[in-house]
Amino acid sequence: MSGATAPLVLEIATEDQMHSFGVRLGSLLIEGDLVSLNGPLGAGKTTLTRGIGQGLETQGNVSSPTFLIARTHPTASGTPFHHIDAYRLSSPAELDDLDIDFARSISVIEWGKGFAEGLSESLLTIDIERDLETDLRTLSLQGQGRFANASEFFGEH
Repeated sequence: MSGATAPLVLEIATEDQMHSFGVRLGSLLIEGDLVSLNGPLGAGKTTLTRGIGQGLETQGNVSSPTFLIARTHPTASGTPFHHIDAYRLSSPAELDDLDIDFARSISVIEWGKGFAEGLSESLLTIDIERDLETDLRTLSLQGQGRFANASEFFGEH
């Protein structure tokens, strides 16, 4: 992302903190926003997405769509929330086959690297690293569009 500011780096010590960060993020998302979550198995992508769903006031349980690839949840605002798991997809064309209108929804793509780019002008990429000894997660947030300066977006200075 040329011209982008340095990533915002956050440390998350517990599953509850990951969920809480998701709730905060979800409360800030609007139609057209796309969040790409990247990290190894067990990094906390689904926990973060559950928090986002709570922040969006989704109806129904937000769970991993690994075998379904994508789930759509209604939200209190009326904007559809798409939770997509790209782990089993082999190419961006398969994501395109899902026929999701990213401009008129709020979407999270787990394993989004290589799939999310170019789908929305408003993209937030969150890379999660997990320290296996301490279980500490380090989140690196970088974006484009309204997320271009993640520090300002989240009020972190």
